[in-house]
Amino acid sequence: MATATLHFPSARHLNQLYAGRPENLAAAERLLGVTLISRDDWLRLDGEAERLVAAETLFALLNEARTQGLAIRTPDFLRFAEGIARGEAADLRALFTNPLVVATQRKTIIPKTLGQKLYLQAILRHPLVFGIGPAGTGKTYLAMAAAVNALLKNQVERIILTRPAVEAGEALGFLPGDLNEKILPYLRPLYDAMGDMIDAGDVTKLTEKGVIEVAPLAYMRGRTLSRSFIILDEAQNTTPEQMMMFLTRLGEDSRMVVTGDITQIDLPRAKQSGLLEVQRILHDIEGIEFHHFSAADVVRHPLVLRIIDAYERYQNPMNPARPAKA
Repeated sequence: MATATLHFPSARHLNQLYAGRPENLAAAERLLGVTLISRDDWLRLDGEAERLVAAETLFALLNEARTQGLAIRTPDFLRFAEGIARGEAADLRALFTNPLVVATQRKTIIPKTLGQKLYLQAILRHPLVFGIGPAGTGKTYLAMAAAVNALLKNQVERIILTRPAVEAGEALGFLPGDLNEKILPYLRPLYDAMGDMIDAGDVTKLTEKGVIEVAPLAYMRGRTLSRSFIILDEAQNTTPEQMMMFLTRLGEDSRMVVTGDITQIDLPRAKQSGLLEVQRILHDIEGIEFHHFSAADVVRHPLVLRIIDAYERYQNPMNPARPAKA
């Protein structure tokens, strides 16, 4: 057995590395096979020498994240501890030695949390990524930023944005107006995110040229999408058949990101969500990454996190209440 003691500038500094949650230290102990004792501004590690190295690496990486201005939340801490336990220290270290900065026409976008960094890293590395989690975690926004960046760098020839036209039980056929007027409300969030990154006039021009396409999911049937960056938003509202149809549209030199919130399914009760099913079918296929966000990853107004927590407690009264600040 060996012992090591890590010292930090203050007790507050140390607490920020594990989100101030003693249960996070307990989780790290189980994952890494060490004993962690926190007192004031120091942390003592007890265990076999090799395991101590892993634990020291974990806190060194967390400290680097804090130094770069990232707020460390419970999901971030657990992701890093699990990654270290799997021997992925080099990949995690690359998050900080090679900063992830996505340049778009109107702004430069930097991930705000470790969870967002890992998600964006997955998008840049894998041809197919699923971003699953609640509203406000940046799932669609970061995917859109990666798509715009790829287009500006000529890595793809077009961006295709799509959503299933299912919202709160409404049927398009009963809505007023022509087809474009019917589908616009469903696609407006995608236009809004796009407009944050590309000048409105350029969005119009690129849309007219077909470089940017925003369409309902049904329009994807029968197509092969090559040299494209394709984003499927609100994927929890796809059926299994629609999900398979969409995924098999992936063409040469294309990339796909699928985003959704499995707690906000608007499909009829009798229909299964394609996003729920696909996780069981594709979870172990190389080249496909599933990234899960939690309520603690929310980066919107602080009230959004409290609202999500309140609903989770209401819907799952048997679960212990989770503090709003994780």
